[in-house]
Amino acid sequence: MRYSYDYMQFIQASYQEIDKIIELAQKIWRDHYPSIIGEEQVEFMLAKMYDKASLEKQIQKGDEFYLAFDESENRYLGFVSIKNEGESKLFINKFYIDTNHQRSGIGLLFFDFILREYVPQEIRLQVNRQNFKAINFYFKAGFKIEKVADFDIGDGYFMNDFIMIWESLEKRSVKRV
Repeated sequence: MRYSYDYMQFIQASYQEIDKIIELAQKIWRDHYPSIIGEEQVEFMLAKMYDKASLEKQIQKGDEFYLAFDESENRYLGFVSIKNEGESKLFINKFYIDTNHQRSGIGLLFFDFILREYVPQEIRLQVNRQNFKAINFYFKAGFKIEKVADFDIGDGYFMNDFIMIWESLEKRSVKRV
């Protein structure tokens, strides 16, 4: 499936696009994360979460991947992975834009696409507490920090994250009454 917004297409990925996801993940993670978590943890996490078998398993378990394709540049610029958690609740497992194209509006277009296609009441995600660029983006998109959490991912590595939440205006107004 392809959805177009301005110059950007959001393409639902299937098994055939896994290689594109791997290619994007390797570039984005190696460009962005070494200064946050170190090169060794970057390589560990890429091997654990972004090899072909792992991505196939994620799709089998219900994760929906979308690729951002820029028609004007004829190239893929990012991807998201979304898990439907029922009752208009989503969890964004992955939300990555090529570091050379961040701050260009693609992330907000992608988020707008998610809101239009899923019409969620709430969305949660995890973000590394040192990933200030992403945290600021999520604040701009309307997320707030719900809690702090640390996750042991093996081999002595941890994900030290914020759990962030976005709630629809309708849900926010119901809580205030």
